[in-house]
Amino acid sequence: MDTIPVIDLDGALAPGGPRSAEVAAQLRAAAMASGFFYVRRHGIPSDMLQRQFDLAQDLLELPAATRAALDMRHSPTMRGYENIGAQTLDASAHADLKESFYCGIAYPADHPYVQAGYQTYGGNQWPAELPEAPAVCEAYIQAMLGLSRRLMQLMALSLGLPEDYFDADSESPMVTLRMVRYPPQPADADDRTFGAGAHTDWGALTLLAQDGHGGLEVCMPDGGWVPATPMEGCLVVNLGDMVPRWTNGRYHSNPHRVRNLHSGGAPRYSIPFFYEPDYLARVEAVPGTVPAGEAPRFAPCTVGEHLREMYLRTYGLKESAGTAAAPAGTAGAGA
Repeated sequence: MDTIPVIDLDGALAPGGPRSAEVAAQLRAAAMASGFFYVRRHGIPSDMLQRQFDLAQDLLELPAATRAALDMRHSPTMRGYENIGAQTLDASAHADLKESFYCGIAYPADHPYVQAGYQTYGGNQWPAELPEAPAVCEAYIQAMLGLSRRLMQLMALSLGLPEDYFDADSESPMVTLRMVRYPPQPADADDRTFGAGAHTDWGALTLLAQDGHGGLEVCMPDGGWVPATPMEGCLVVNLGDMVPRWTNGRYHSNPHRVRNLHSGGAPRYSIPFFYEPDYLARVEAVPGTVPAGEAPRFAPCTVGEHLREMYLRTYGLKESAGTAAAPAGTAGAGA
């Protein structure tokens, strides 16, 4: 497959849907190629998507002093505003030309995972100027969470597993909603200048809503890069690095990158939603993916251990008490 396939979810959005087996087979083919696919007729209302883009623009156009006061470094869950150049996803490239606003499920203070200090579990930071922001984001998160859970069910079917195989792992999921703005690519940009440098996402699924400007590029199995051109009514879905661990390397998490080359010089907005299961859920080869007599390619771990491993590897750190929890949002960088 040298293109990104489009999967129509009509008839497969509910467990036992009449097209579930057909859609699962299409998901399997995409997962064994680039790990990227579009979904259409996905059940997310167009007005909800537009409302989220409107809010993203409002958040990222707040006065600089307001954004600085909401800097994610002020948050124990690393939620809030992230400035341009704060990330360098490709170590061989320049700092990324993007700014973001992060939020997630507002787990209450008495939740055991909040009390344990697990990453992404806790509250959000919000600007007083946009009182509607918490409710808008919570509605969007819940809609995307429902779609993510359904895609995990379809992935289970694609692996020959019961449809509800992954359900128990999603009782207290780790999710991050990121609203991203990419300024236009500078006129003097060199070949190491990106809105987001080449990277894979660390978690399970990324569901991306993008505006009409384009800029997302996906590395295909032959090593070539193809654009994930915006398609009206579609979301882009990509598999994260947990999926190869579940599938013993059968399903892929491929690199992707962003360059805002829009000829009109306008900023590009995108809204990635990162889905990870429960912090203590197991990540290990599922039944049927390890040939008889062979050992699994990846050691079993929990979701939290996997994310910690990726964080330590990416930032070149050694295990210590101070690195027990990765910042929110490091499960995926956004596109």
